[in-house]
Amino acid sequence: LNYHVLGAGEGWAKSILFNAKTRDDFSAFFERKDVFALGVCNGCQMMSALSELIPGTGHWPRFMRNRSEQFEARLVLVQVEKTPSLFFAGMEGSRIPVPVAHGEGRVVFSENREEVRGLVPLRYVDGHGRMAHTYPLNPNGSPEGIAGVTSTDGRFTICMPHPERAVRTVQLSWHPDGWGEEGPWLKMFQNARKFIG
Repeated sequence: LNYHVLGAGEGWAKSILFNAKTRDDFSAFFERKDVFALGVCNGCQMMSALSELIPGTGHWPRFMRNRSEQFEARLVLVQVEKTPSLFFAGMEGSRIPVPVAHGEGRVVFSENREEVRGLVPLRYVDGHGRMAHTYPLNPNGSPEGIAGVTSTDGRFTICMPHPERAVRTVQLSWHPDGWGEEGPWLKMFQNARKFIG
């Protein structure tokens, strides 16, 4: 399986949307109140394209070709914003390096992007915490440094960066001495575990 196929997330979504049984199964899953989902990179694209099936995601954008016209694979800096996302609870205000690996990560809204106010858990920032509008700090050209969005109830979150690739400090090229073995992104997955109970 090639994880860097352009448009792969959209293709996965179409294979769900155009198959009646699969569509019904996914719709039933998303309607349940006891479930959650995280879509990263191609999964972000896929879930974005499935937003018609996911409650509270009518504001979600699509993810298009990077303005750089190239595949971006490196570390960037993001800031965690206050949102209802269950994954980022207690992480608000943190600025953390995170890997990116995408060619189609630029956020594009079909309608007014004001609808995402308070629902953007991650933004690309510079070393001083200022929103990154331009390349290379903003790797894809997304407006307002948007690197992910969440549903209105916080159970469904999508993001273009790869926090799952940096849950341990050895996965980073540098980290403060006091971090120990666990990286700050591990908290996302601990938060998910708390949701399960």
